[in-house]
Amino acid sequence: MTLDTRQCDAFVAAADTGSFELAAAQLNLTPSAISQRIAALETALGSPLLIRSRPCRMTSAGQHLLQYLRRSRLLEAEFLAEAGANDRVPIQVAIAVNNDTLGTWVLPALAQFMAEQNMTVEILLDDQTYTYSLLEKGLALAGISSEPLPMRGCTVQPLGVMRYRLVASRAFVQRWFPNGWTRDAARQAPVLFFDRKDKLQSEFLERHLGLLPGAYPVNYVPSSDPFVRAIRLGMGYGMLPAQQYGDGLETGELVDLCPGEYTDVPLYWHAWRVQSPKLERLGQGIVAAARGELSPPHA
Repeated sequence: MTLDTRQCDAFVAAADTGSFELAAAQLNLTPSAISQRIAALETALGSPLLIRSRPCRMTSAGQHLLQYLRRSRLLEAEFLAEAGANDRVPIQVAIAVNNDTLGTWVLPALAQFMAEQNMTVEILLDDQTYTYSLLEKGLALAGISSEPLPMRGCTVQPLGVMRYRLVASRAFVQRWFPNGWTRDAARQAPVLFFDRKDKLQSEFLERHLGLLPGAYPVNYVPSSDPFVRAIRLGMGYGMLPAQQYGDGLETGELVDLCPGEYTDVPLYWHAWRVQSPKLERLGQGIVAAARGELSPPHA
């Protein structure tokens, strides 16, 4: 069988927007037409592709189809661009990236590549333990994750580790930890979490002080640069990688609360085994940039 282009367009629009109504507006159709085209595609493939909820969600078959459609459309667009048929329209790729990576080393790598190539990117943000699912769902064509195992049909390359230390401002330490980072003091001092998916702080406190989540107050600051600023302003203490605390420990602006102890978060570049030449070159650039910025494993 041959996939119907209009039916596939309707499916991709609904998957992207999470709504038949928004998909209809995007394609200048009615919601009924979107529904009919997706139903016809499901009938042709013999499998449901979307769960009609609000927002609508993809089934496993829908995720696989979306993965295929994104990859095939990127290959087609890149072929047309290189053939000169559509060379002024930039190729767009969606990549999944964790917040601290976006806030530190990956943007310079992307900027350099995009300046040389006719490409735009859609960056999908999530915690490094969750970016993998964005590839599984077909929402991203490649990405950075802490998952070392590749998905079926994908490759994985180690990038290195981001090394996190538990730090606080000097004024915060004087107020909350005058006698050191102890179990009793940690029960009272506010900890900074990025969001409710963030496990770096809770795992460190449990490992070193035996404190479980809920045993201490928490402030949530869900943005990488403001998270660093919140620590410097004394709103709480938390885990920062070397790329973010910089020379703060050497200057005395920041204090390492647990000297000699750290958490290494390994990062990996995931991409499809069959991919477009530009996406392959983008991956090579990101791998090279990471290995110049991150610590090697077991360093």
